[in-house]
Order: sequence, then C-alpha cells, then structure tokens
Amino acid sequence: MAGNIELLNSVLAQARTENRAALVGYLPAGFPTVDGGIRAMTEMLDGGCDIVEVGLPHSDPVLDGPVIQTADDIALRGGLKIVDVIRTVREVHAATGAPVLCMTYWNPVDAYGVERFAADLADAGGAGCILPDLPVEESEVWRKAAEQHGLATVFVVAPSSRDERLAKITAAGSGFVYAASLMGVTGTRESVGREAQDLVARTRATTELPVCVGLGVSTPAQAAEVAAFADGVIVGSAFVKRLLVAGDDLTAGLAGVRTLAGELAEGVRSRS
Repeated sequence: MAGNIELLNSVLAQARTENRAALVGYLPAGFPTVDGGIRAMTEMLDGGCDIVEVGLPHSDPVLDGPVIQTADDIALRGGLKIVDVIRTVREVHAATGAPVLCMTYWNPVDAYGVERFAADLADAGGAGCILPDLPVEESEVWRKAAEQHGLATVFVVAPSSRDERLAKITAAGSGFVYAASLMGVTGTRESVGREAQDLVARTRATTELPVCVGLGVSTPAQAAEVAAFADGVIVGSAFVKRLLVAGDDLTAGLAGVRTLAGELAEGVRSRS
C-alpha cells in the first residue's frame, strides 16, 4: 500500500485555495495511553485540525520542551512500542481520512529498519515523516524509501539556517517545510516573534513547498498571527497541556483538545 503524500499535498493546497493556513496538531503516541491518544488525535481532527503529527516518544529528545517531555515519559513508562505508533497512525487516519504524519528522531527509525519503517508507515495510511535531527546529507537512504512508499520527508529549518543551507534542505524535502519559529525547544510562549516571519520569507525564496511554522503557538491570536505569513500553523504543547491538566479524566481531556482545535481553527481563518 502506498502512503498518503498526495493527500497531504491536497489538504495543504485546499487550505491555500481557501486563503488560509492549514492547522497542524501534534500529540505523542501513547499519551495518555495508546487508546487515549488515538481518541485525542481523532478529536483534534474532528474539532478543526487539518493534519495531525503523531510523535514517536524518545528518551533523549532534542527539540521537545518540558511539556512534551512529560507526555513522552508517560508514554514510555506505559510500555509504548513502535508498533503502537504505527497503530495510532492507522486508526487515526482510518477514523478521519485526514493526513497523519509521524514525527520522530532518527535513532528509532534506524533501529527498527529504514525500509521496514517506511513500509509499515505507508501501509498504515501515513502521509510522511518529520525528522528533526536527520541531517540532509545523511538522508538519502530514508528519502529513497519514503519516495518508494509514497511518503513525504519533512525537514526542519531554523532561524539560524543560512540561505544556502535552506536551499539545500528544501531541495531534499517533500510535503512541506517545518519552520521552527525560534531557537530553542517546543513549548507555549507569550510571543511567536518576528524571527518566524523572516524565516518563512527566506525559506519561500528557495522552494515551492508550503512552509508551516511550529514552536510556541498556543492561542487563537498567535495562530492568526502566524497564519498571516505561513502556509500552516503547528501546535503541540498546548494540546498536550489540555490532557495533562485533565489528569485521569480522559473525557475532560478529550473535550479540551477538541475545544482548543476549534479555537485555533478559527484563528487560522481570521488571519491578523
């Protein structure tokens, strides 16, 4: 079975025709449980997200801030395996028909087997992979497997990336470009900052791929601010917080993520 890169491309293109940014939600698989995570991601999509990223929890994250680290720890202590991540992708896509990507560090993919991971992700209906710590110079093996199985390869760019580096990264990627809004780790912030707008402009000068901005967006106003200059708005920590605050009350947590998705969806449609 081929992966769903074309579905991802179509959803991003549709958002553009509607003169708005796409809303991309993120949650780690296995949080608060495997089944609970599947339900939460489904609620996010039903509530207003266009795309969902399923995180593959890792014991040594380099991009994740304390909120997502807490969720990752809960998932890992619960015994999460890669097969559970694949199952999450499969069930969320089957329930919603939406594009579902996996966001993962490279070590788990390498250990699982590059070809096997690509094949299993595609078979589950996955649309692609976001690989924040895979250098483009070392990505050929993955990119070949991804292309063979119909998966997008999404690379991360940062404000520190020089223009020539941006061109090299975007030339190798597909689906969209993940633009980190600032230097640092994931988490909610008071302001997204002007660095993100500059980074989007510089990235767009190198590629026709959509540019989606993540790190720090947590409110409808921030979503609108970013949607004014980006093709997509990525929100993760704010969704995780809704589930953490709910604690053992999964029903309240699910209602929280659905409500937040709706509020953020209004934000990306309002554009400041």
